[in-house]
Amino acid sequence: MKLKSSFFLSAFAVIIFFSGCSKELEEYNKPAVYWYGKIVKNISDGDLEKADNYYSSLQGEHIGSPLLPEATMILAIAHMYYEEYLLSEHFLNEYIKRYATANEKEDAEFLKIKSKYLALPNPRRDQALIEEAIKEAQKFKHNYPNSMYYAVVDTMQTRLYMAEAALNETIADLYVRLDKPKSAEYYRSLKPQPWIDWNEIDRANTAWYRAWFEGDGTASWYGFMVPDTRSVVSRNSIFDDSLATETKAKEIEKPKQTLSEFQQNELNKAQSLKDKGIITDDEFNALRDKILEL
Repeated sequence: MKLKSSFFLSAFAVIIFFSGCSKELEEYNKPAVYWYGKIVKNISDGDLEKADNYYSSLQGEHIGSPLLPEATMILAIAHMYYEEYLLSEHFLNEYIKRYATANEKEDAEFLKIKSKYLALPNPRRDQALIEEAIKEAQKFKHNYPNSMYYAVVDTMQTRLYMAEAALNETIADLYVRLDKPKSAEYYRSLKPQPWIDWNEIDRANTAWYRAWFEGDGTASWYGFMVPDTRSVVSRNSIFDDSLATETKAKEIEKPKQTLSEFQQNELNKAQSLKDKGIITDDEFNALRDKILEL
């Protein structure tokens, strides 16, 4: 009798479960305000995955709804609040490309920089993200010089510069331990902001529970296991003094090309874009080659 009762209870639970799922799957062809309400409710409940699914329904069934821009921004802010910064940036990009007016674009661009900045609690872990965040901040300051967010973005960019410098110093210390003094010197020279007094910049304090595994930035417990091979040396390493001398000699011997006034003006414009961080070094080099071919 007990076994039969357990069987019926299990069967009843399975039926209830699948009936609930089927009811949820049957939700389609609803008005925009219905999907919007579901998005807001699930964000309030902390279920962002379900809110994203309802957003897809809103976007799929009501592509021209005036509720869609607001739902996009709400999800961007919600994902940032729950520290899901990549998803937050995704919704902000969607908002900027499809819905933002000129004034709203400024706010969304600021939130994108803030999202990148907040995604860097441990700066020694993501060199590429630091560089990307610095470029985005520089681009924002160039595009919105009178923005109400200018001072905040400038502060974030300054802290990112210091984080980048601390990371370069950590890499330099690694090369010192690997007996690569030229590579260490190279990374210690990557401090192009003359307005910062680098002698007053201190390393960030590493929490004791992280220092056990990561070290404090100057050394680590696993340092003895790092092999002294080229496999752990970056492309910026210099292995031979003669190689460096030969490279400099080739640069000196390179014949100078006479530039027209038009080419010189275009090169100056490209250099200005590079100095402002709007284009990368690779983009600048590609643009310079095209200008020289004119």
